[in-house]
Formats: sequence, structure tokens, C-alpha cells
Amino acid sequence: MTRPHACLRRQFLLIVAGLTLTACAGAAPDSTTPDAPAGALSGALSGDVSWRERMALPPGAVVEVRLLDVSRADAPARILAETRIEDAVGSPVPFALSYDPAEITARGRYALRATIREGEALLFTSTAHHAVFGSGPDQTSIEVSRAAPAPETDPAALVGAWVAEDIRGAGVIDGPPSTLDIAADGGVSGRAGCNGFRGQARIEGARFAVGPLAVTRMACPPAAMNQETRFLDALSATTRYATLPETGKLVLFDAEGVAVMRLARGAD
Repeated sequence: MTRPHACLRRQFLLIVAGLTLTACAGAAPDSTTPDAPAGALSGALSGDVSWRERMALPPGAVVEVRLLDVSRADAPARILAETRIEDAVGSPVPFALSYDPAEITARGRYALRATIREGEALLFTSTAHHAVFGSGPDQTSIEVSRAAPAPETDPAALVGAWVAEDIRGAGVIDGPPSTLDIAADGGVSGRAGCNGFRGQARIEGARFAVGPLAVTRMACPPAAMNQETRFLDALSATTRYATLPETGKLVLFDAEGVAVMRLARGAD
């Protein structure tokens, strides 16, 4: 091969290689492999909702299961999907839930929550964290506990010291506890995790709403400050409460009926 021909051949190969690299660099990402755990790609979850009491549900009771995004500790859980089962009678109640796999990411945190209502009355609610799409198996068998709203004219069920056990399904840290003290006149105080707070709550029947709080401004380690933000956010979002007779726990709910905090009795 003569030298001019060799140069032309070399230039041609370089042009082809350049076009190939350009095409590869400009190729769109494969939309069929989203950034999601393998177990989340099906778009469906199935499981059951159960309760320990040997009782049938009243006519008209509705079982509701929600898939929640609980990734952000400083924001309310986001509802990704929900299903309602009507005319359920006995435990367990099977459910099937469809969701969009594009909503699930490998870095996110997700959980299932279940409630059973008769009209506006809350009969049962899940109080534990039922994680899905995490490192372990999906927790799709959901046990709900009986929810008994406090008597309409008796605030005694709320009065006393409480310690947060779970905030928006994401648990709590092992460090300084987040506490809530409720007085008979509706006064509230405690430690959010790092700083102290004080304010007034409005209590009417099963309704419980906390007004503006005065909070100290001390700086603490990031983990404690993070939990403090979550605690105060959940407290400000609360509109209703329920007590769980079999455990003595207090559950706070937001306006959507989602449990935002579970507390246990503390030392008075």
C-alpha cells in the first residue's frame, strides 16, 4: 500500500471511531432499568392485615393500606399508593397494592401502614414500622392494634409524661429522648431531643392540636437536631390522638389520618 493510501485509510478509521464514540456518548439511558431495588420493579405488593382480638369487623368497616415514602425525616410521609378493602369481616384481611416502580429509588425508604375505620371512627391502626424495598424482606404482614379515642369529656388519658418511640415510621435515635408532658389544662412541654419547648394544646374529644411553641435555641449534635426537627414537625401536624388500651401507648395522627408519632408512658 502506497503512503498516500495508508494515510487516507488511517484518517478514515479515525473518523469512524469518532462517530462511534459520539453515538455512544449521546445515547439515552436505558429507561427499562430504573434506579430501584430489584424487588420493587414488579409494581405490586400483596400481604395481609390482621388483629389479635377475636372479633368481626362491623358492617361498613373499611381496611386501608398505604405505601408511603418515608425518606425525608423533616417532612411528612408521601403517599405513593393506597388500596381500600370494603366488606371485610375477619382477620386476616388480604390486600393487593399497585404502585409505579418509577417512584421507587435505591436510596429511598418506604413503608406500609394500615388502618381500619368505621365511617370517621378509627377502629384499628398499625403502630410498628413495616419496611419494604429495603435490605431485608418486605414486611407485608401488618398487625394493627385497637385504637380507642379518649372519652370526649375526660382528658385524663392524655395527662402525664410521654416518650416518643417512633416518628413517622422511621423510629427514634438511641440518644437523648424526645419527650412530651401534657397537663390537665392542655399545657404542653418537654424536650424535643436537644432543646426544651413549651406551649398550649387544644383538646376536644379525640381532637388534639398544639399551638405555637416556644423552643430554646441550643446547638446539639446533628443526629439529635435531626430528631428534634422530626418531633416538632410531627407534633405541629397532629390533629387527633388515640390510646391503645392493650399497650398503653399514645398515637398521634395528622389530618389525613396517618400516624405521625407513637409514644409510651414516661416517668412523671
